[in-house]
Amino acid sequence: MQDLRLIFGYGKPYRRDLVAAVALIVIECGFEMVIPVLMTKLIDDGVPARDMGVMLRQGGLMVLCAVLALITGLLYARFAARFANGFAAELRQAEYAAVQKFDFANLDRFSAASLVTRMTTDATVLLNAVNTGLRPLVRSPVMLTMGLCMAFVLSPRLTVVFLVATPVLALLLAWIVSRVAPLYGRQQSAVDHLNSRIQEALTGIRAIKAFVRGRWENEQFDAVNTELSDASTETFRHAVLNTPAFQAVMYTCIVCILWFGGHFILEGGMTVGELTGFLSYVLQVLNSVMMFSGVFLQMTRSLASARRIREVLTEQPDLANAAQPVTAIPDGSIDFENVSFKYNANAGKNALSDITLHIPAGATVGVIGGTGAAKTTLVQLIPRLYDATAGVVRVGGRDVRDYDIAALRDAVGIVLQKNLLFSGTIRENLQWGDPHATDEQLWAACRAAQAEEFLRRMPDGLDTDLGQGGVNVSGGQKQRLCIARTLLKHPKVLIFDDSTSAVDTATEAGIRQALAQLHDVTKLIIAQRISSVQSADLIVILDDGRLHAAGTHAELLARDPIYQEIYASQRKGSDAE
Repeated sequence: MQDLRLIFGYGKPYRRDLVAAVALIVIECGFEMVIPVLMTKLIDDGVPARDMGVMLRQGGLMVLCAVLALITGLLYARFAARFANGFAAELRQAEYAAVQKFDFANLDRFSAASLVTRMTTDATVLLNAVNTGLRPLVRSPVMLTMGLCMAFVLSPRLTVVFLVATPVLALLLAWIVSRVAPLYGRQQSAVDHLNSRIQEALTGIRAIKAFVRGRWENEQFDAVNTELSDASTETFRHAVLNTPAFQAVMYTCIVCILWFGGHFILEGGMTVGELTGFLSYVLQVLNSVMMFSGVFLQMTRSLASARRIREVLTEQPDLANAAQPVTAIPDGSIDFENVSFKYNANAGKNALSDITLHIPAGATVGVIGGTGAAKTTLVQLIPRLYDATAGVVRVGGRDVRDYDIAALRDAVGIVLQKNLLFSGTIRENLQWGDPHATDEQLWAACRAAQAEEFLRRMPDGLDTDLGQGGVNVSGGQKQRLCIARTLLKHPKVLIFDDSTSAVDTATEAGIRQALAQLHDVTKLIIAQRISSVQSADLIVILDDGRLHAAGTHAELLARDPIYQEIYASQRKGSDAE
């Protein structure tokens, strides 16, 4: 219930609507409770005496109560809808804002498909719980209380039937909920698996077609689809027991009331009108209780969704600003002092081990090494995408943990290994680097990134629509646009994480030449080709997460066997070509 209390706290901006909706339900119940009393008088006084005046008066009052109950019900629907949809919107907004604050380590703990499910399906479950559950949740106890009181007034002896039926209903509901509750969690996990499969298949649809793996993908989807179907079937198989169980109790109550009520009438202790009114209360109360049982099952599912949403909302970012963060980064000098890092505290081996390295401001540094050497991991510590497990990383002479995270990342431009563009125009994507950049500045960045030539050929130039994820440009064009976007930030540190792998050597040379003009920017270039870094002021070689060697191209070529081997293999390949 603590999960629900936290989740429904996001409905506070709409609590007036909630209070109005609850009040209208109570008023509606009051009107409905009056109808059986009026009906009792009509049957006992009006019908036997054939008094049309009594029948018309009582009938008119019954119609009036029914109309007023209808009006209050319609007003309730309006206020309840405002509360439910407003609450769901606030909840989704809070989840999305929480995800935006996540660090890379937090995102490692949640799959993308799971986060999508939690912001859509789980939020919708709670929305539906409010939409369909608020009315019976309030109405049931009100009707039960009013109905029992009115029934007791009409016949205290027959009210004993309720006292027997109530614990039976409670036991049935408890048994059903105990069976269904764990199944709802399993069902939502199955939705996660289904969404994950769909997301992966749609993202890699071109690879699937290229390798003719459509049939295999269909089999994989069938597996997760069957998992969801089986989980839903098993859940429904137990949840559906609710209705017949409650109907059995309800009809047993009615039979008992008719049996005993008939005896009371024959004995003269009860009138036909009183029995009719009593039955009306019985039906109203039992129907309300049966509706409440359905809501209780829905609340059980809501608890599973609320728990999953609460995990997102209460997840604390691993990285936090210092008490008094520094916002000014003086220069682009970088120091690694005995730095070690592991992605998981329980990991048996460090991804980086005992790295000590000094990079002066304005220097150009190449970083090379084999696959899995932790080159990307090393540069991710500079803008605090992760924090070092041991040791200190300094930028501008200060520990990166002293800086305001936003200010630090704004001073560090990083072109990721996986290039990502967003839906929209080229101009809108480039302005991620500088929202206020003029056309002249945009074109200057594109010239430096060797993107101007293909942009000029596009019919709409900077206003060309890229499509979802930049599907309308090639891999090399996408890389160059990402470089231009990063250059527009005018960073003090510029990191290229294998960001020219999809361009030809002539284009790469043009990009290197443009970067050489940025004298006040520290440049780190991760590359596989020695030709990409051989003109750097310093070349760093990583091997299995350790700093193997550092020096200029000439120094490493003269004394380092790993560098000599890489150079020889690439030179041989180049000569053969």
